[in-house]
Amino acid sequence: MVFFGINLVSMLLIGFPFMVTLLASLIIYVYINMPAFAPKLVMTMVQQVIGGITPPALVCVPMFILSACFVTSGESSARMIRMLKTFVGHLPGGLPITTNASCTLFGAVSGSTQATVAAIGGTMRPMLLEAGYPSSFTLGLIINSSDIAFLIPPSIGFIVYGVATSTSIGQLFLAGILPGLLILVMFSAYCYAYSKYKKIPLLPKAGWDERIHAIKEGLPVMGFPVIIVGGIYSGLFSPTEAAAAAVFYALFLETVIYKSLNRERVVDALLQTGVITGVVFILVGAGQAFSWMIGFLQIPQQLLPPLFGPDPTVMRVIFIVVASYFVACMFVDPIVAIFILSPIFQPYVLSSGVNPILLGTLVTLQAAIGSATPPFGCDIFTAQLIFRRPYLEVIGHALPFLLMLIVATVILVAFPQIALYLPGLMSS
Repeated sequence: MVFFGINLVSMLLIGFPFMVTLLASLIIYVYINMPAFAPKLVMTMVQQVIGGITPPALVCVPMFILSACFVTSGESSARMIRMLKTFVGHLPGGLPITTNASCTLFGAVSGSTQATVAAIGGTMRPMLLEAGYPSSFTLGLIINSSDIAFLIPPSIGFIVYGVATSTSIGQLFLAGILPGLLILVMFSAYCYAYSKYKKIPLLPKAGWDERIHAIKEGLPVMGFPVIIVGGIYSGLFSPTEAAAAAVFYALFLETVIYKSLNRERVVDALLQTGVITGVVFILVGAGQAFSWMIGFLQIPQQLLPPLFGPDPTVMRVIFIVVASYFVACMFVDPIVAIFILSPIFQPYVLSSGVNPILLGTLVTLQAAIGSATPPFGCDIFTAQLIFRRPYLEVIGHALPFLLMLIVATVILVAFPQIALYLPGLMSS
């Protein structure tokens, strides 16, 4: 597999998209190392790619993406930001706290870190720069605050993990809420202290007339968490039905209430959804093919028994799994990492008695962390593309946020009920 790794890295450095490099590297590896069986193996890999995108639960992914595209094409995100800013903007760190809270709420629409970077970052970064915050701080804040969106339902990470491990997606959605809010509080406390230390000037305090007007404009956006979380928690919706309801609400909100979408924008949103969904599903299929290949080569059977030992404890399993995802997601797309690693670790997870909902929350958190962590976190390159800033500037203020996310992981391991409380209410 050394040649495979060299080929994969080389193609990435040349500039090929990751989904292309993964599949092409697999095919090249097969033809060079197993030429006699290559045609049959390639055909099997094609079947694995197709099989990886056929689970019914994945139907909700394009619908959640579509609802996010409707919202980003309209005015919901801007109105939501104005509403939050009128309440906390005058505090020390008010604008960064608004950014954190906006990313959290936008996560209830998109479930994607990259969409959150684009939607919230595009609005908040000019405000943060004008207020006197350093450019590297604003970039680190935006790409790491977007991690919260990956934990707030409807998280694409939870959907992929649920499909890969046959875990309840509805319970995973609920498990991400309190950890997401925990990270929101931690980031906001840091932003408050940082702004006080740097003596960033305070913004004028909004009056109650302005606040009431902002609430009237922004409150309809809160319908998304009510529909998705409330619908799933009450049993009214399955995750797929909640996705369909979110699409309908997004379209109604932007066309009827805000009147911000016309026919051309709706068509553009549909086209964007098709492109993004295509990328996501190719990554899912490529991850499934790669997972099958390393299973065919019996690599897990060679590497994992010495790593886990004959009778692994719960903490040992959690540590190995969490560390593996943390490292993997620094180098590959989180969706691919989840699809490749989850089936490999699943036998050890089940035999050790680790709660699958807790582990799914920890895994999705590591995927979120990795997406904003050097060297190849996908949110880093998204920020480079959107804000036209150099790589070193984008990652210049990443360390404080990374440390807080690691602390959040430790807290979840020490106090698992933070993740398990809401799913427990649903199942009781």
